[in-house]
Amino acid sequence: MTGPLSDRSNRLLRALMREPVDMTPVWLMRQAGRYLPEYRALRAQAGSFMALCQSPELACEVTLQPVRRFPLDAAILFSDILTVPDAMGLGLQFVEGEGPRFERPIRDAHDVARLTVPDPHQDLVYVLDTVGRVRRELKGACPLIGFSGSPWTLATYMVEGQGSSNFRRIKTLLFADPALLGRLLAVLVQAVIAYLNAQIEAGAQAVMIFDTWGGSLAADHFLRYSRDPMSAVVAGLTRRRDGQAVPVIVFTKGGGAWLPALADIACDALGVDWTCSLQKARAEVGGRVALQGNLDPMALYAPPDRLREEVKAVLRDFGPGVGHVFNLGHGVLPDVDPERVALCVETVHAASVRPPPSN
Repeated sequence: MTGPLSDRSNRLLRALMREPVDMTPVWLMRQAGRYLPEYRALRAQAGSFMALCQSPELACEVTLQPVRRFPLDAAILFSDILTVPDAMGLGLQFVEGEGPRFERPIRDAHDVARLTVPDPHQDLVYVLDTVGRVRRELKGACPLIGFSGSPWTLATYMVEGQGSSNFRRIKTLLFADPALLGRLLAVLVQAVIAYLNAQIEAGAQAVMIFDTWGGSLAADHFLRYSRDPMSAVVAGLTRRRDGQAVPVIVFTKGGGAWLPALADIACDALGVDWTCSLQKARAEVGGRVALQGNLDPMALYAPPDRLREEVKAVLRDFGPGVGHVFNLGHGVLPDVDPERVALCVETVHAASVRPPPSN
């Protein structure tokens, strides 16, 4: 990585590659979204969530809103993890108050056999157009993170047809017909590789794999159905573009028990949720990967002084050395006060300044 340590344009990328930085970089999952009044205004203008996602102009604006308001060290593409199964013909809808639903969920072997890998340049071109537009608008101020859902997480939504509290349908498939589940995951591995590589080609400078539902699995099932497909994705990704490394972040919500196994898949960084100590995680991964996290999102509701202390506690938990990106253990919630987000970002930077290297 080139460039000065203090350059906001590469602070995040340096940290993800475990290189020295002048202060701990910070970005927040769901930093673009409903807690911002400017987002709510744009959402009303778009008319629906999918219309917002599918308009490169509006999705670009939503992506840029938080980095204009706060000195964040990265922008993350505004989109949704379910754009891939939607492009595979499942018919994505967002029901107000209920979340995503598929009109044509996966129910049997015939449904799996009909699936094909979408061509991102045709079926998801609106996402790629958004990536290109964001990069132009950022003008190098900070890097852009692209993302996808993990194969297991996408499969879960596709089989359940919507969100689930007990994952009955996908786990029934896992136990009753693991070979069919394997075929579904194999298609999704190729779809995620193609999608993320297309985002990198369009200008994403780092990519993140969201394994939202990996933590629902038993230990051996996690390795087979979540970790291994993600390993295959990572192996298929473009890791350098325009002479620069393209870091890969993997985040399994509820995956603290599997961090050493996840560090084996050759990603550059692992997201850690708030249930796992960063100190413990750091010891377990042994410097093989950077760590991202891990403030409890509910801390953003704390009084200002308590929020400052919670942020500093996360920094202390990681300790000195390279390879930390500050983030929440999950996303910003819709009714959070934007001033709390501002305080969080400000505190991370102020409390983590490193002295310049001596000559």
